[in-house]
Amino acid sequence: MKRVFTLSEKSWSGSCLQYKWQKTVGNYLAAAGPDNLVKIFDRHGQKVNELSLPGNCLSLDWDKDGDILAVIAEKSSSIYLWDANVNKTSQLDSGMRDQMSFLLWSKTGPLLAVGTSKGNLLIYNQQTSRKIPVLGKHTKKITCGCWSSHNLLALGSEDRSVTISNHEGDTIRQTSVRADPADVQFSVMKTDERSSPGESTVSVALGKKTLFLFNINDPDNPIELAFQQRYGNIISYRWYGDGYIMIGFSHGYFVVISTHIREIGQELFQAHNHKDSLSSIAISQSLNKAASCGDNCIKIHDLTDLKEMYAIVTLDEETKGLDQMCWTDDGQLLAVSSQQGTLHVFLTKLPILGDSSGTRIAYLTSLLEVTVANQLEGESPVAVSVEVEPNFIAVGPYHVAVGMNNRAWFYALGDGGVERVKDTEYLGTVASMCLNCDYAAALFEGKVQLHVIDGDEQVVQEDRQTKLFPEPDQKYRILSHALTSEFLYYGTDTGLIQCFYFEDWQSVTEYRHTVGVRKVFPDPNGTRLVFIDEKSDGFLYCPVNDSVFEIPDFSPAIKGVLWENWISNKGVFVAYEEDKVYTYAFHKDTIQGSKVILVGATKLPFSHKPLLLHNGELTCQTQSGKINSVVLNTHSFLNNPHSDTSKDKLQSLLQQAIMLKRFSDAWNTCKALNKTEAWGELGRACLHHMEVELAIRVYRMMGNVGMVMSLEDIKGIEDQNLLAGHLAMFCNDYNRAQDLYLTSSYPMAALEMRRDLQHWDSALQLAKRLDPDEIPFISKEYAIQLEFVGDYVNALAHYEKGITGNNKFQDHDESCLAGVARMSIRMGDIRRGANQAIKHPSRALKKDCGAILESMKQYSEAAQLYEKGQYYDKAASVYVRCKNWAKVGELLPHVTSPKIHLQYAKAKEADGKYKEAAMAYESARDWDNVIRILLENLNNPEEAVRIVRETQSIEGAKMVARFFLRLSDYGSAIQFLVLSRCSDEAFQLAQQHGQMEVYADIIGSEATIEDYQSIALYFEGEKNHLQAGKFFQKCGQYNRALKHFLKCPSSDDSLAIEMAIETVGEAKDEALTNQLIDYLMGESDGMPKDAKYLFRLYMALKQYREAARTAIIIAREEQSAGNYRNAHDVLFSMYAELQTQHIKIPAEMATNLMILHSYILVKIHVKRGDHLKGARMLIRVSNNISKFPSHIVPILTSAVIECHRAGLRNSAFSFASMLMRPEYRNKIDLKYKKKIEAMVRRPDTSEVEEESSPCPSCSFSLPDCELLCPGCKNSLPYCIATGRHLVKEDWSICPHCDFPALYSQFTQLLETESVCPMCSETLNVSDVKKVSDCSKYLQQDQLER
Repeated sequence: MKRVFTLSEKSWSGSCLQYKWQKTVGNYLAAAGPDNLVKIFDRHGQKVNELSLPGNCLSLDWDKDGDILAVIAEKSSSIYLWDANVNKTSQLDSGMRDQMSFLLWSKTGPLLAVGTSKGNLLIYNQQTSRKIPVLGKHTKKITCGCWSSHNLLALGSEDRSVTISNHEGDTIRQTSVRADPADVQFSVMKTDERSSPGESTVSVALGKKTLFLFNINDPDNPIELAFQQRYGNIISYRWYGDGYIMIGFSHGYFVVISTHIREIGQELFQAHNHKDSLSSIAISQSLNKAASCGDNCIKIHDLTDLKEMYAIVTLDEETKGLDQMCWTDDGQLLAVSSQQGTLHVFLTKLPILGDSSGTRIAYLTSLLEVTVANQLEGESPVAVSVEVEPNFIAVGPYHVAVGMNNRAWFYALGDGGVERVKDTEYLGTVASMCLNCDYAAALFEGKVQLHVIDGDEQVVQEDRQTKLFPEPDQKYRILSHALTSEFLYYGTDTGLIQCFYFEDWQSVTEYRHTVGVRKVFPDPNGTRLVFIDEKSDGFLYCPVNDSVFEIPDFSPAIKGVLWENWISNKGVFVAYEEDKVYTYAFHKDTIQGSKVILVGATKLPFSHKPLLLHNGELTCQTQSGKINSVVLNTHSFLNNPHSDTSKDKLQSLLQQAIMLKRFSDAWNTCKALNKTEAWGELGRACLHHMEVELAIRVYRMMGNVGMVMSLEDIKGIEDQNLLAGHLAMFCNDYNRAQDLYLTSSYPMAALEMRRDLQHWDSALQLAKRLDPDEIPFISKEYAIQLEFVGDYVNALAHYEKGITGNNKFQDHDESCLAGVARMSIRMGDIRRGANQAIKHPSRALKKDCGAILESMKQYSEAAQLYEKGQYYDKAASVYVRCKNWAKVGELLPHVTSPKIHLQYAKAKEADGKYKEAAMAYESARDWDNVIRILLENLNNPEEAVRIVRETQSIEGAKMVARFFLRLSDYGSAIQFLVLSRCSDEAFQLAQQHGQMEVYADIIGSEATIEDYQSIALYFEGEKNHLQAGKFFQKCGQYNRALKHFLKCPSSDDSLAIEMAIETVGEAKDEALTNQLIDYLMGESDGMPKDAKYLFRLYMALKQYREAARTAIIIAREEQSAGNYRNAHDVLFSMYAELQTQHIKIPAEMATNLMILHSYILVKIHVKRGDHLKGARMLIRVSNNISKFPSHIVPILTSAVIECHRAGLRNSAFSFASMLMRPEYRNKIDLKYKKKIEAMVRRPDTSEVEEESSPCPSCSFSLPDCELLCPGCKNSLPYCIATGRHLVKEDWSICPHCDFPALYSQFTQLLETESVCPMCSETLNVSDVKKVSDCSKYLQQDQLER
């Protein structure tokens, strides 16, 4: 609340004041103090006049219209009257002899009531100057009174009575009261029924303690209301609303009660508004506000919700406290007096006057102050003090104008502050005004005056200084106008909207509406204009192309329109009424053309007038002279964080953004929603608004490749109608697409679309207009569709229309002729159709026509067509239906269908032609019937057996088994019974005829455990221990199996022991194992068995260490027997097995294997002619000659010969000397004996020195064939190709046995040999790879020391 002015006259100091606002208009305030003067001030605090009185003022009051102020004073019998209209004072003699004490004007008429200190009354009629003195109305001083709206007068007096009189002064009612009455008021009590119209209740405060309610129509039942002691005395009370009373108490309490008979005396609201004391209360019905004052503050409540405090004003300078308060009738000004004689006037309601230009707004902030602000551009508000209380305000880019009646004041808004430019008088009362940079336009009395604002600067030519609209010859009244930077728009009562262009200084466009145009609202550029006509309908007019669009759902209560000032959203505007704002969007470029849509509505707070719209934020002016921002509901997507918004809310935000064409916001919302439906909605909106680039982005985001490619194809099209046509088609709006295509530069697109959509009727219509040559092709397509849906009559007609007769379109014509053939048959003209089909080159047509004929049961014609079309299966099938077996037989070589062959075979069998029947059954792959005929009719069992074996036919096998049974060939019968899965019959047959071994062989591995057990028991009974054991083993009865194996006669010994070992291996039973070991050792029969069986047993039991020991023994025996390869293989297989099981290899085994391998290498190298390598290996073997007892002499002989050949004469001599020992000398081969003797007699001790190479472990240099390194004392791995120790740089392995070899030597060896010398597996040079890291092969812990 703003303080307008404060009156503090010296003569008033320290005393309380009497004052009253002028009624109705509130332009004057009359105040009286202790100085015998009544001073009259205007509403801005300027003194207008003063009345001198002979004594202090006792009472003053304004008449109902505020024209006359009446005053009474001490020491005077005159009534002083001041006329506000002419500012003149007059005196009226009351004719009363006693002192006047009370004065009050009637609420409805020109009647003035004056009471005296002795209880007399005078009623004066101002209009007729008639005075009615009423003597003795009361016996004591009249202190208070009130007029009713029906001109009844209630008076209260010190004689403790209340009288009610009519306007003539006659007493109607009189009642006595308990205490001195004060503050008499008329009102209407809140009753269940309004028993009497008008103000029938008189209320009066008695002795400042109680409230007395007295009904004129029921004088015998008054109501007296008492209040809590703590409230203090009643200071003042006011009636308001529907029978409510607001009471102020001296202790600062503020109470509201209801006078409804059910609620009487009930407190509806109570507040301790003031700490120490309350001095006055006031109510403004026009503002709907209540005020109380006390101590040094004023509190204002809203009557609709008393708990809501509207304003609190504290006057710190008023230390003595406040006194009285009084509101103007219109609620604009509130006067408050203080105990120390000052009078403060506050502004409680302002006329809502404001205007905007671009983002600048001007609005009334006080009675004589206008504020200009441009917050959006960061300008600080500027307050402009004006000379008069304005009726209108206008603002432009550089000026602000205010005015009242026919006058306006212009102020320039510069950087240096506000400067008054000029004031202008017009030829009538200005209704509204608009400004732009240079011009002002004022509307008055149906005319618009356009004139420059700054006349001094000569910015415009002289003949363009001013202009009056309309021209003298134009007979219309202008109802509204608006200015933009370049245009003046105005609307008239005849419905004309005129656009005046400043640059050409003439009207450039006009639009004639059907009824008068009440208001016009151009957008900031002047390219679009919203107007409201006299029917309160709204329209949007585009002067550029003279198009007009009706605004949908336009409320008849709309007061004004504001365009969006945000540069990126130009097509948006709002229309506002008293309490609601509607947001509209103008969609200029859509596939449906331009249109206006309603986006949504927003509720306006009470008494808010919109001034400016910027980016969805509405700046409004309020009654209190402030501005307030309201965010439109339709723009809630702008300040909603996506992260904490629900999906449903996001969906509605997306729809808002799309309707407002805020696509970037819509994109962000879609990303937050992350739903295909949302992206789809945005994509469709982009298509609707012809935003092709954005649509491509959206559909790419959705992964809709087809749509993206389609849009990429059309994005460069400049013809708007063609582009819109494509987009309408993408939106499935085909009729609109056709209309757009036909108005575009390429109307053929409409025909293409209808053809693609298979809308053939439309396509034919369009083809007649656009491209008659296409009619045959469209007719053919249409005919195909009609044929599909079964409309054969029209299909035939269109096929016939489709024939061009042009060789260029031969394929097309053939399709049409095929259609004619099919349709002719369908229509019953079989001969024509069949002939057409036979003539036609297409096989498929013959098949189709054949199928149609077959469905029509025309079998012979159908079969004929099938045959012509080489559809032999179909033809044969139809001939079968006709029982035309001769024809079927002719076609049979071409038929592939087994079903037809089967039918034919049955027919032939019935005719007794078995051979043909068997062939046909074979073609039909019906093997059972083939076998049946071969056995029963053709007596060809060999062929039947062949077929059964090939096809594994169970039924066929049974038939063959039965056939052999008849011939007593039990073995074959059993075989075929097993094949036919009749195991029980086969078993019984084998049992009966002693063919169990045949049965056992046949049944093989497919039998069940029960089958095996049955066979085992049979053999057990027959004492066939080997077979019994074998089948007991198969059925898992290892104990019985072993018992039988060990009982086998010696002829089956070897096989039985092998089977026994296998059984014990499977059984994993220690008792059985021990039993077999005892048997093998000869414990049971005193005949030890060959050690190889023990070795195999240990292997079967996976007891590898025992197996290894046994292997060494076996190898030793083999070696002794001279079977060196066998010994080598036993040791190698054992070595490999131990390595696989990760068991350490015994050193003895490794050494024996190395020596045996060296012996084997001798033969390989000697054969290859490499005598040196052979000699070296023979030296190693000869050094261990004790391991070869059966071949000592031959080995030593070979060593002598090879060493001699290799030049190792010393080694040859030493071995020759050994041969000369008496035990060997006679065993030397005579061929070499003399030579060897000669060698010993003439010794040659020359020796080729052995080459050396580094140790792979410690790199110590040692001879190639040395396998024990003196440096690191390690046994070195040897090369399986040469027997030498390995070298790190030349390392490879055999891929089969994993034994190492020297890469260079191994590959050289494999050029002549094809197997690995160690494992004898086949090997190519390419299979051997060099090993770069040989560390794992050097881990010596593999060997047991």
